[in-house]
Amino acid sequence: MIYLGCHVSFKAPDYFKGAIEEAVSYGANACMIYTGPPSNTRRVAVSKLKIDEAKTFMLDNDFSIDRVIVHAPYIINLANALKPETAEFGREFLKSELERVQAIGAKTLVLHPGSHVGAGMDVGIEWIINGLNEVLDQDSTDVKIALETMAGKGNECGFTFEQLKKIYSGINKKSRIGYCMDTCHIWDAGYDLHDFEKVLNDFDSILGLENLLCMHINDSKNVLGAHKDRHENIGKGHIGFDILYSIVHHPKLENVTKILETPFIDKKAPYKEEISALR
Repeated sequence: MIYLGCHVSFKAPDYFKGAIEEAVSYGANACMIYTGPPSNTRRVAVSKLKIDEAKTFMLDNDFSIDRVIVHAPYIINLANALKPETAEFGREFLKSELERVQAIGAKTLVLHPGSHVGAGMDVGIEWIINGLNEVLDQDSTDVKIALETMAGKGNECGFTFEQLKKIYSGINKKSRIGYCMDTCHIWDAGYDLHDFEKVLNDFDSILGLENLLCMHINDSKNVLGAHKDRHENIGKGHIGFDILYSIVHHPKLENVTKILETPFIDKKAPYKEEISALR
């Protein structure tokens, strides 16, 4: 079975229940949510999220909680050595996000590794390692953090498999760390998806396919290696439909949850059509 879904809204009044209902309306059997606005700290009390109602709806629609992916907010930057207070804020907020993910019942939290903001890649990675160790050493949940493959825009850390491996190597609780492969990001970072077998083999040899917790399936507005990170609708970008279809259906990735993050078209979500086409 293919587990394919998309980013869905998480808003009043139905929150988690509304998110699952939206996913099902698109023909999805997986989804990704933010527990609140991705660019600020406003969060609704867990008691208001309609978690039990969502789980009842999921049971009625053969939708597993294991296929719900949560994305951490963009405001978390563990790599910011130039403003230690920003990194400290990120650590504290990440701790609270892990607790919210646990309360929802999801198992995976996707996290952008961070930006070194000019301090240098080695410094940024060191701060990410220290931040993750502080968070995980104090955390009592069983939620796994999926470090996302980045495009290499600006001062982003984690746009090569080797950089992600360096982070992983410094983590104390390695069983709590995995990865989220974003097709647009790795394309923009310079990984040629026209030879996806090589990309997948490189990922496996460096990071381990057993650690691939989820994927973001996106086309790219940019040419290979542009380091820009601009998502495009499926089949409308430089990666192309055939390649993305083959990735979604790759036998080695059959059990990996796959999430679309493609742009709206005329202010409307394209997910129902894109999910149908990719199935």
